[in-house]
Amino acid sequence: LRDNRIELVRASWHELSISVSDVSLSDEGQYTCSLFTMPVKTSKAFLTVLGVPEKPQITGFTSPVMEGERMQLTCKTSGSKPAADIRWFKNDKEVKDVKYLKEEDANRKTFTVSSTLDFLADRNDDGAVISCRVDHESLNSTPQIAMQVLEIHYTPLVKIISSNSWPEEGQSIILTCESKGKPVPEPVLWTKDGGELPDPERMVVNGRVLSISFLNKTDNGTYRCEAKNPIGRNSTEYVLIVHDVFNTLLSTTVIPSLTTATVTTTVALTTSTTTSATAISTRDPNALAGQTGPDHALIGGIVAVVVFVTLCSIILLGRYLARHKGTYLTNEAKGAEDAPDADTAIINAEGSQVNAEEKKEYFI
Repeated sequence: LRDNRIELVRASWHELSISVSDVSLSDEGQYTCSLFTMPVKTSKAFLTVLGVPEKPQITGFTSPVMEGERMQLTCKTSGSKPAADIRWFKNDKEVKDVKYLKEEDANRKTFTVSSTLDFLADRNDDGAVISCRVDHESLNSTPQIAMQVLEIHYTPLVKIISSNSWPEEGQSIILTCESKGKPVPEPVLWTKDGGELPDPERMVVNGRVLSISFLNKTDNGTYRCEAKNPIGRNSTEYVLIVHDVFNTLLSTTVIPSLTTATVTTTVALTTSTTTSATAISTRDPNALAGQTGPDHALIGGIVAVVVFVTLCSIILLGRYLARHKGTYLTNEAKGAEDAPDADTAIINAEGSQVNAEEKKEYFI
């Protein structure tokens, strides 16, 4: 071997060692060691040289990128033998949907490998780190990496936050307009029902904050917050409804009200009985103070009492009639059995008092 990069390290009857410095692909091949004895002894070894891939480069990157635009990033490395492997990552999360291309170099020994990442720019990708990693057995587990940081420009995203979820008359409310965009949005614009704020003295705008003091019903309406930047503009709305002042109920003592119901029952015997019933209705102490509507519980109680008194009257009247049921004869009727006329009947009735005991009836 006649090459200044090759030198003899050790030579003996048992061992012959050489070293090769600055190894190149041309050093790959079969090496033969001969020991000149009788007979001559030889040994052969094949040397494989790995092609170390060059540091990868990312092309197709532009900054900034508008939201919604399509991006095609290509990572490329040359000189690898065997062909290197390329992997894409977004914020340390591997991206699988990529295109892979392998080409043989002019020396027909090494390879040029490229991979393309295709995606639509999204506002969530702003600030994301895109990295291309090259893995190869010659790198001793230390991959080569190329990185790019995405800068995505997008229209503002607007949101209104209210300080009071149930605004009432006389209270105050603060509406905060949060806007996020790139570039940073300009100061926001507040409007009410499509026009300017009607009461600048009570409706004060400080940057992105709208403060309204001493709320009243005239403040009801739709409030719009609009933000814009060089990319575009966006807005959102908040519907304000001012509620009546909520009166806190105080525990009060309610004096029971007295209601009298009168029921009259007429019987066919021309006997009438009048019964008076007194019903006491006590108002619910938990009822709303100042309630002006009909008290359904009171009305129901009165009706129940009236029905109860009516039923009791009918029962008592029935028992009374049952106890006094019988036949009653007048003096005229008592002597009318054998008398030809009314006068004789009366005389007979008076004369028959002696036998009155025979015509008595007893009722139990």
